Amino acid sequence: MSAFMMSITPGIPSSSSSSQSQTVTSAPPPSSLPVRTIPGAYGWPLLGPISDRLDYFWFQGPETFFKKRTEKYKSTVFRTNVPPTFPLFLGVNPNVVAVLDCKSFSHLFDMDLVEKKNCLVGDFMPSVKFTGDLRTCAYLDTSEPQHAQIKNFAMDILKQSSKVWVPELTANLCTLWDTIDAEVTKDGSASYLIPLQKCMFKFLTKCLVGADVSNSPKIAESGYAMLDRWLALQLLPTVKIGVLQPLEEIFLHSFAYPSFLVSGDYNKLYKFVEEHGKEVVNRGQTEFGISKEEAIHNLLFVLGFNAFGGFSVFFPSLVNAIASDTTGLQQRIVKEVRENAGSTLSFESVKDLPLVQSVVYETLRLNPPVPLQFARARKDFQLSSHDSAFDIKKGELLCGFQTQVMRDENIFDDPETFKPDRFLENKELLNYLYWSNGPQTGSPSTSNKQCAGKDIVTLTACLFVAHVFQRYDSITGTSSSITAVEKAKQKAV
Repeated sequence: MSAFMMSITPGIPSSSSSSQSQTVTSAPPPSSLPVRTIPGAYGWPLLGPISDRLDYFWFQGPETFFKKRTEKYKSTVFRTNVPPTFPLFLGVNPNVVAVLDCKSFSHLFDMDLVEKKNCLVGDFMPSVKFTGDLRTCAYLDTSEPQHAQIKNFAMDILKQSSKVWVPELTANLCTLWDTIDAEVTKDGSASYLIPLQKCMFKFLTKCLVGADVSNSPKIAESGYAMLDRWLALQLLPTVKIGVLQPLEEIFLHSFAYPSFLVSGDYNKLYKFVEEHGKEVVNRGQTEFGISKEEAIHNLLFVLGFNAFGGFSVFFPSLVNAIASDTTGLQQRIVKEVRENAGSTLSFESVKDLPLVQSVVYETLRLNPPVPLQFARARKDFQLSSHDSAFDIKKGELLCGFQTQVMRDENIFDDPETFKPDRFLENKELLNYLYWSNGPQTGSPSTSNKQCAGKDIVTLTACLFVAHVFQRYDSITGTSSSITAVEKAKQKAV
């Protein structure tokens, strides 16, 4: 199976020997696959997009929306519409080609075939007024000169922050779990989402910006909420919230919210970075040739959108996967952490925790923090799924729904089931773990759009889990609350 899998992802060399590859039948190259007309349709103007929007947000929800169309067209590649759409998004074209298996989805990362200009969340782009009238790096294509400068700046921020990352993380996690302990003791359960966000905001601001939030009481108290509001107003037209319908459709998905509603918050954060993050901002100017304004706005985007927003989604999923488990997973993690991590956590020590790493990867597979990925065809090309090839025209927008892609049964056995040992047993599957806008085995660079923090995100998640099980023998809870904790009886050696 490994030789088959390695044959379907462009640009990833097989780890199989040449003799093995000659004896295993691999998937045919695109030229030998049957060429099929892309099934599906966009429907009548106005009516088709509105119908699909109501299915996506109201009648079906995103998962069922894509799954039913896959079944209807008997294809993981098809035409459809994705929100936002009419009536008040007149400049947005909702027409996409959905790519919903690992092979077709992998084309989204081939920068010779696709571009990523202004399509982070589809054809819709939140107003640049949310980011000081600047297009931040996430909206730049690799062909644009500023992309290399700003991405190098982002990668340098992570490199410099690695010196304080672990001690800052563990100190803030101690505060987080002290808060949870006190609430569980007092009330029998603790809602941890806000304490988690406060913890991550303080930690990330210190590491990425180089600033202590205690320098500003207002930022220390409300900075996390400012970022929440700033993120929400940009993304509301594209996200299913789950409030009472039709109110959600009328008030959340029918128009783009204006930036002035959060401009006060954003300006406070900007001034905080300008005043207390001078070292990082100056490095952006002197070493990477970007202006002070570009440095601050991109730094806030990395802090708020990429890091804080990503961890706010990812960590609750990780806690839920572990805290709700009834198969003995926690006892296995405890054993591994106590035996291998040592008494003082570090990036190196968590690399000796293969089970913890596998749990982190499996959580990212089933719950990718960014469900939708987009790219626009840079030229005409032929895209292939597992069983067919399709002609894509220059300018067409490709849309991959990772929640379904990561359940590709051609790649992942029993794909709907959370298997903590999945990546422990088969490391080749990391070639198909695409949460970071590229494979887990890939390397972020200025020539691609892969998340600059791909590796530090997974290491941070491993540190998070290891910290929990140095402190506790077990925890019980969900993606929003902890209902019981059992303190560790034995410390790590």
